[in-house]
Amino acid sequence: MATKKKTASPGAKPVYKSSAGLLPWLGIALIVALLDQVTKITVERSFAYGETLPITGFFNLIKVYNPGAAFSFLGDAGGWQRYFFTAIAFVAVGFMLYLLKKHASQRLFCFGVALMMGGAIGNVIDRMAYGHVIDFLDFYWNGIGHFPAFNIADIGICVGAFLFIVDELRRVNQS
Repeated sequence: MATKKKTASPGAKPVYKSSAGLLPWLGIALIVALLDQVTKITVERSFAYGETLPITGFFNLIKVYNPGAAFSFLGDAGGWQRYFFTAIAFVAVGFMLYLLKKHASQRLFCFGVALMMGGAIGNVIDRMAYGHVIDFLDFYWNGIGHFPAFNIADIGICVGAFLFIVDELRRVNQS
């Protein structure tokens, strides 16, 4: 919904400002986090740890846990990393809220940030509830090996980061 903002000069065009603000972007983040949690709960209840269900010649569903960060970075660090990565996620979500509020009219930018925020929230829920992140998407190439397993939150983070970069490159090319 748009509201009309008054202008200083009578001949100037009216400026429209969105009254919705953060709400659409928070909705996108919530959808990513909910979709992530529903899929993880389904895998958690349907699979034993390490159980694999082949889907195609390059993709499996698998239930694995990641106590670290991307690619199991610091996964064997002894437990402190749970709190460290949780704290980083809280700071990141706070910063993303600031970015969304400041740049609410930049649609591609905000869409990317909302996807990243939803992914961060989805993974931090796992860290707080279980002490690790549940991963279940396993892509591989015969003869080369398996890509590290990931989840819907990770997809949100990666796609969001890609859109963020595309938006920045587009903005730089325009100036």
